[in-house]
Amino acid sequence: MKKICPSVLSADFSKLEEEIREVEAAGADIIHCDIMDGNFVPNISFGPSFVSTINKITDLPLDVHLMIENPSKYVYEFYEAGADYISVHYENNIHLHRLIYQIKDLGVKAGVVINPATPANLLMDILEHVDYVLIMSVNPGFGGQRFIESVIPKIIQLKTLINARNLNCLLEVDGGIGLDNIKQVSDAGADMFVCGASVFKSDNKAEAIKKLKELVS
Repeated sequence: MKKICPSVLSADFSKLEEEIREVEAAGADIIHCDIMDGNFVPNISFGPSFVSTINKITDLPLDVHLMIENPSKYVYEFYEAGADYISVHYENNIHLHRLIYQIKDLGVKAGVVINPATPANLLMDILEHVDYVLIMSVNPGFGGQRFIESVIPKIIQLKTLINARNLNCLLEVDGGIGLDNIKQVSDAGADMFVCGASVFKSDNKAEAIKKLKELVS
């Protein structure tokens, strides 16, 4: 079953509880949390204490995307904060297998992330070890960016590899996803869709999630 994952980065933090409860009631499947440190990406978002706050608001699974340097130092803190999924980048983790199993040993779903310019074939040796791959369809660091069309062949390529090897690995896509392109992303093979502005900035969040779900069903 395909999953809609609203990104809390696009929420109005002044009424965070109201916004999260609204998307939960509307049928959101997962809450996506973008963790940025101002080093790996040019922005700073929030840390484990904020994730812990979100975890107290909702019973939905929390998908934590670590766009940070030295994520191995912080994996346990985000696990304690309530993360159900933790993903780390291919680009800045030399000992990726070790880090993936550090996450999995906590009983958390472990994912690897690739930026738009990172070739999909670089994941050949890690695919069988992860629970999901997160494909960035914008350059990470800021919400509200335009979807990069060239990631579509990458989604197709990865889905083909996963199916050919009969792997239990989901594909998640993050960046610029909305009503105008979610069906194309789904048809390419994505299973999970991170939707920020298209949900939290919409006039009717419930209607937005309903329409997004209809397009990928």
